[in-house]
Amino acid sequence: MRLKAEATERHTLSILVDNEAGILARIAGLFSARGYNIESLTVADVSHDLAVSRITIVTSGSAHVMEQILAQLERLVPVHKVTDLTSLGPHVERELALVKVAGTGEHRIEAMRLADIYRARVLDATTGSFVFELTGGTEKINTFIDLMREVGLVEVARTGVVAIARGREAA
Repeated sequence: MRLKAEATERHTLSILVDNEAGILARIAGLFSARGYNIESLTVADVSHDLAVSRITIVTSGSAHVMEQILAQLERLVPVHKVTDLTSLGPHVERELALVKVAGTGEHRIEAMRLADIYRARVLDATTGSFVFELTGGTEKINTFIDLMREVGLVEVARTGVVAIARGREAA
């Protein structure tokens, strides 16, 4: 008899922590020690006195795995609040990518046309290459990168996902 596997779902977590040395390593260690994958990770100070940082983590797991992750994160001492933005409801997610594309002639024209469609901004241009800046959801950025592969993709740098809950209340 085979047990039915639980479906995994992508979740975006917002974690408010004391801005202190080692907290990011402790959180990453919690994930790696239990075999949980971090798909995206961003960290930035979010308080006026530089005392609190927000860590945004994108991970995937079943409902049971997500419960475990949230419970373990909440037990860490410098963690103030853990919010599963995916379970909370409507939220805004964005990512930034820098995309370097090389090409001349028709490839150059096509790269510029696609950049215009995707609202990518040219940050640097030479006679043989461009560096585009693109913001948006993960799917939009993935699609843009896939299209640029066909016209001369050279290199990509991405920030990872940042997210915030919609509405008047803080997550």
